Amino acid sequence: MSFTAQRMNVSGGCVHVASDMRKAAFLAGSVAATFKISSENGIGPSGADMTDMADVQGARRTGRRGGGGAARRAERTAPRIEAARYIERNIPNVEILTPEAIEIIEHNAETILEEIGVAFVDNPAALDRWREAGADVQGERVHIPRGLARALCATAPAQFTQYARNPDRNVVIGGKSLVLAPVYGPPFVRDTDGGRRYATMDDFRKFVKLGYMSKWLHHSGGTVCEPTDIAVNKRHLDMLQAHMTLSDKPFMGSVTEPIRATDSVEMCKILFGPAATEAPHMTSLINVNSPLTFDNTMMGALEIYAENMQACIISPFIVGGAMAPVSVAGTLTQVLAEALAGIAYSQLVRRGAPVIFGAFVTSIDMNSGAPTFGTPEASKILWGAGQLARRLNLPFRSGGGLCASKLPDAQAGYETANTLNASLLGGVNFMLHACGWLEGGLVASFEKFVLDADQLGILHSIAAGVDVSENGQAMDAIREVGPGGHYLGCAHTQANFKDAFWRSDVLDYRPYETWVDGGGPDSQALASVRVQRMLDEYVAPPIEQGIADGLQDYSDRRKASEPDAFG
Repeated sequence: MSFTAQRMNVSGGCVHVASDMRKAAFLAGSVAATFKISSENGIGPSGADMTDMADVQGARRTGRRGGGGAARRAERTAPRIEAARYIERNIPNVEILTPEAIEIIEHNAETILEEIGVAFVDNPAALDRWREAGADVQGERVHIPRGLARALCATAPAQFTQYARNPDRNVVIGGKSLVLAPVYGPPFVRDTDGGRRYATMDDFRKFVKLGYMSKWLHHSGGTVCEPTDIAVNKRHLDMLQAHMTLSDKPFMGSVTEPIRATDSVEMCKILFGPAATEAPHMTSLINVNSPLTFDNTMMGALEIYAENMQACIISPFIVGGAMAPVSVAGTLTQVLAEALAGIAYSQLVRRGAPVIFGAFVTSIDMNSGAPTFGTPEASKILWGAGQLARRLNLPFRSGGGLCASKLPDAQAGYETANTLNASLLGGVNFMLHACGWLEGGLVASFEKFVLDADQLGILHSIAAGVDVSENGQAMDAIREVGPGGHYLGCAHTQANFKDAFWRSDVLDYRPYETWVDGGGPDSQALASVRVQRMLDEYVAPPIEQGIADGLQDYSDRRKASEPDAFG
């Protein structure tokens, strides 16, 4: 039904609203008058940083004099560390592959493993393990008999808990869960003050603090940026220490050399005690050197973690058209073959070691050779890989806030939204790069970090599904209002309006005139303000002094044991 000239009964009177936009403006005033927005309920016409302005407007509209508003406003704006529980889906997954397609892809993946084989380079111990398991090893090429890799994968757990130093922050990875972790790996950072520059350890610590302060982010991540002012062979110690002391959320270990994985395990023992190696306290990223190659650096780190019962994401790194075929089915076949081989090897190292079936997938621009993100092909591959992972009864990693844009602009927003939504609907259990990713992963953006982290709240809301309880059905409200009425003042609305609709803490909901009076900030400017506010309000989670001293002592001793290396 058109909104044009629609009758609306408000406060006992009838008015005519000439257009959709005028109706929206009219409703805004009616809502404010009905609920005394901000003044009494802590909800303003814009994001969280606009509450003071909203209080003034609400008081003017309602004629309310002073009283308890200042106290309520102080309570609302006081620093609070909120942490949402990891997502548990109450919605179905997208199943893009037909049974026939699955059968074809699985058959072809086994053919790749058996006939073409995979390379385990510079790793004689890995070749020995495969040989003992029954594979045909020719040089560094491992030919895996049909069915062997799948049988080995069956010994990995279908889901597992990663433990945090704050038990309230523990996360379950697998099943219907979705755990969100920040950007990983960029050598550059960007903010509105300094522009694009090489990342430093100070930047790294700021990102860890922002992650700790972000309600919808469940995981502290790993290399949120590469601190280039610290020696390559020592920066992992500072990064681990930052995750362990500046946040109490779960975190990732180092994988850039096996010895750095060992350092991660040893520091984990200091933080968690003997239980550290009895169950997963780290989840770390092991990239396959696609196509079909497992290098000794990544496999060496995997071996350390598997031996110590720490979780690994075995993730083919696919750029379609460069490291995999251009077709969706061909890429899925290669992804499955690589994941099968990597996960199977983890079980040869230690039966029952926790693993995640990973799939980092993007396509390539055939004109420039640059990677592209948020494309329909990437979504199809993500959804298909999710089905293949679930067929193996394994947790699944993919997706993220991926984009190719150089700024947190409209392109970044479109591409990021496409991938975030595809990840939610595709059954992803662990989402790396959920916030802060810019410029194809070369840049970690402070402003995009808080914009993305805010939007992750939408994933929580969608994943919850539809409430069909008695309250959700709202039949009492429909009876109370009846034909031609409005719901603004009915009992059901009064009881539910605070939580009825998801609300951004960053974006601007103000009317145009108020926005102009406030300087007309765009989303990047709003995000910049929020970054500084979150950092100003940051308070480190408590940690036992003896543990903190032990971590510092280990880091100091390891750094003193070898000269700096920047190569």
